[in-house]
Amino acid sequence: MLHDNSPSGLDPNPGPPEEIEPVSPREAERILGQALEPYLAEGWRVLERDAYTARLTREDRNLDVRVDLLGQVETQESGLTALQDSGRLVAWVLLITALLLALAITSALGLW
Repeated sequence: MLHDNSPSGLDPNPGPPEEIEPVSPREAERILGQALEPYLAEGWRVLERDAYTARLTREDRNLDVRVDLLGQVETQESGLTALQDSGRLVAWVLLITALLLALAITSALGLW
């Protein structure tokens, strides 16, 4: 005969699992706002935000802040995406081009 090695505290016929009450969007937004306050004070800028997530950026870093359905805050820091890097490069090229164009026009008109 085999011995029953199951722990005595466990019910062999458990009932249905308890319902988990997810956090409402309004409550998640409040939790997220509290979690973002220290980062905003440090100089992070919000790129995008909804009730459950936010993406912040500072210099060459991104910070993703999420509130899960149980109300727990998760953060993940990463580098810039390729799209952000190329966007910065395009912005610099356009700025330098505009300055050189303005210099050429003022020089051609004899204003400088």
